[in-house]
Amino acid sequence: MKLNSSVPALVLDSLSPGQNLEAYISTVNSFELLTAEEEKELAERLYYDEDLESARRLVLSHLRFVVHIAKSYSGYGLNQGDLIQEGNVGLMKAVRRFNPEVGVRLVSFAVHWIKAEIHEFILRNWRIVKIATTKAQRKLFFNLRSSKKRLGWLNDQEAQDIADTLGVTKKTVYDMEGRLTSGDPTFDGMQDDDDEGPAFHPSDYLMNSADDPALAVENADYTDDANEQLFAALADLDDRSKDIIKQRWLSEEKATLHELADKYGVSAERIRQLEKNAMNKVKKVMSVEF
Repeated sequence: MKLNSSVPALVLDSLSPGQNLEAYISTVNSFELLTAEEEKELAERLYYDEDLESARRLVLSHLRFVVHIAKSYSGYGLNQGDLIQEGNVGLMKAVRRFNPEVGVRLVSFAVHWIKAEIHEFILRNWRIVKIATTKAQRKLFFNLRSSKKRLGWLNDQEAQDIADTLGVTKKTVYDMEGRLTSGDPTFDGMQDDDDEGPAFHPSDYLMNSADDPALAVENADYTDDANEQLFAALADLDDRSKDIIKQRWLSEEKATLHELADKYGVSAERIRQLEKNAMNKVKKVMSVEF
């Protein structure tokens, strides 16, 4: 990847969307796009050798796409820099999971991850109370306002049309409309000047459970039990699989796929398959999701 000579690479390290948005956008737009061949070469280095410099170059060359996607969510009243930051997190997750053998460009693969992180940020911060928890509610949250053809409450036919279009029930449409138009309750409460006596608010009834002895014991027991299950799961693996898991997950300096491939005289892809199979066995024994 080539950089615009007027914008040194170190400039990007000193910028963030939250500090100077215009300067940030100008900087990320100065990085030239990768060709398909350059992208595939970098992706292969990351996928098989865990080359972090390749990951960095893949991320930098796609930051402009995150800015473009984040701009489409400007109507939610949230800081544009924060939306870009969250989208960047999604981009980095996509780069880490990108398989160069699939045959698609990284930008096509990354769109889902970028939007997913932005959606989560909007749902967490648009209101104090989380208003969209199910898949249907999330779909409505991001499509209801654009589906309404006029101001005011939906009538029966409009609600039914939106429900049919988005594949949800009419009741779900009405519920989401009510949530979008309602305000957040005041957690600390409000007291008029004419009120007499002390005011009691929801926050007055909260208790701090951080020092709860029962919770401390429960957490300690959970940790001990999880460790016992992990050692039991590793004991059921064959020596090669056990060594791969230890080298890839439990050592301070992780071994690369190629290093283990050279050690056992197989391909890097075979090591990845053995690692995946071993992890599946460990997850099954522990009955938890890593």
